[in-house]
Amino acid sequence: MTKLLCVFMLVLGLVTSGTVAFAEPKHCQSTSGSIITNFGVVDANTTLGTATGDLKGAVAATVLSVTPNPDGTVSFHVQHHWVTEAGDTINIDPATAVTMPLSQTLFAIISYPVHISGGTGKFAGATGDLTSIGEADLVAGTVFRYSGKVCYAH
Repeated sequence: MTKLLCVFMLVLGLVTSGTVAFAEPKHCQSTSGSIITNFGVVDANTTLGTATGDLKGAVAATVLSVTPNPDGTVSFHVQHHWVTEAGDTINIDPATAVTMPLSQTLFAIISYPVHISGGTGKFAGATGDLTSIGEADLVAGTVFRYSGKVCYAH
């Protein structure tokens, strides 16, 4: 009994002193909005523009590579950079947009899953998944509608 009481007191002391941290549950919410960017603002492979909706702010995407697929689709491998209007950064894993070419410069988005893996401020410890529909025009820019879910650590 004495050993059990000692263990209980040790755990209680650690918890009340803040030495042991218990993970807080994440708060998840649906997220949507739109993105409009232009190519050539930074360089020939990088778009830069604005995001509206729940993640409003500035967004850029650098095309890392382009791969023609056997089924006639084309995959764009992309690294995103996102800063919200409040100044928080959103870390996004490299993503792949699978597209259908409509012309030599215009591509319809078939599949574009994007994974959020943290960031700063409100997005520290956040995770989430977004999908997009829209088009990429290598001359005129991009227009997307995004939707998904973001889970915040705080």
